[in-house]
Amino acid sequence: MLGILRRKVASDASSALIKRKSWHRSLVEVSRPIVCTASAEEILRLARCSHTRNLSHLTLSGYTDLQASRGIKDKFLPQITMWTLNRPFCSNSGDLVDAVVPFMGESISDGTLATFLKKPGDRVEVDEPIAQIETDKVTIDVTSPEAGVIQKFVAKEGDTVEPGTKIAVISKSGEGVDHVAPSEKPAEKAAPEKKVEQPKPKVESPAAEVKKEEKPKPKVEASPPPKTTATEPQLPPKERERRVPMTRLRKRVATRLKDSQNTFALLTTFNEVDMTNLMKLRSEYKDAFVEKHGVKLGLMSGFVKAAVSGLQNQPIINAVIDGDDIIYRDYIDISIAVGTPKGLVVPVIRNADKMNFAEIEKEINTLAKKANAGTISIDEMAGGSFTISNGGVYGSLLSTPIINPPQSAILGMHSIVNRPMVVAGNIVPRPMMYVALTYDHRLIDGREAVLFLRRIKDVVEDPRRLLLDI
Repeated sequence: MLGILRRKVASDASSALIKRKSWHRSLVEVSRPIVCTASAEEILRLARCSHTRNLSHLTLSGYTDLQASRGIKDKFLPQITMWTLNRPFCSNSGDLVDAVVPFMGESISDGTLATFLKKPGDRVEVDEPIAQIETDKVTIDVTSPEAGVIQKFVAKEGDTVEPGTKIAVISKSGEGVDHVAPSEKPAEKAAPEKKVEQPKPKVESPAAEVKKEEKPKPKVEASPPPKTTATEPQLPPKERERRVPMTRLRKRVATRLKDSQNTFALLTTFNEVDMTNLMKLRSEYKDAFVEKHGVKLGLMSGFVKAAVSGLQNQPIINAVIDGDDIIYRDYIDISIAVGTPKGLVVPVIRNADKMNFAEIEKEINTLAKKANAGTISIDEMAGGSFTISNGGVYGSLLSTPIINPPQSAILGMHSIVNRPMVVAGNIVPRPMMYVALTYDHRLIDGREAVLFLRRIKDVVEDPRRLLLDI
């Protein structure tokens, strides 16, 4: 019995020893380095293909330190992933970039590609304008995002474009760019074709010439010109007319002005202003004014201050109708009409009631320069509670201005002309200006309109009233 037990114990110990050696051998097999047979080029090539889903079965020849497929992924997948993600967005290793239409403002959804400022093959710098987008209100530049050479245009003039639309492709290195504008290529190709297609002179036999002489050509009698009576108008020929499409700014101005006529009950009242004292004030202090404030003293600031005084005395002029309600504005923003080569724009002087003469002159000069340069923004033209239009700079003697919606009145200034006036019983020459106020008669009665224009006349003729507030 004791011998049987000894043999059983020895048998169990030997089997356990065999199992332990087998497990140890298995661990050694697992931790043994994997010998790879594939090359690095094959892995990179297969990784670019869509079939390769797992790299764990691929091995690299010459590498015995990679213990699992995770090692291959850690060494090569970051590079492969980066290469795959960058390729669609930047072709040619990031050499080509797109110039797109920028954001044009909250109220502007699209614009018209007015003109290209550059040609394919031209070199541009960062933020250099390459095209202009014309909107209902302003002209916006499309700038180059990088320095380089314009490779091609992907839009043409006259196209309607939206923010984000691609306009041009720019090569940062200038490679693959044809330095000949596309419009010049057809002319170069057409030149040799014309030489080839020149007809050769035909040699005809004498018999053919005789046949031609025998066959008389039919005579075409010219119809006599139609007789015109004395009352029939003579219209110019169509060849002397040109049809040009309207710009977006011009169409917008036309629409707004016609809507103003159709909506408002327009009525205009007139008065005349003696400019003697304001011109004398300007003449006496113009040098000291420039020396201190760095800007010239003009007549416009005097009329702006006079308009502010008039609006404070007659708040209804600063109000507007909105449906069945009247909106009274407790601020005074004066719009100044500025004529530019591209059309009429109306920048706004904000909080004019809190500004002095120098601040008003500086703001007018800044806005006028931006308007003429085409760099004025939409925010600088938005709003406004009252408009001043100075047609006198062009020599206008008298006019009836049209209200700028959503306002209720507009003041028209005109040219200064020396006229004989009766002063203290004597006839003397005086520099006189006609002023006109067009107002919405649905909201503003004639009394308020006349009193407002009378206040402007009193302040301009005697600027000391502004100091005394009388």
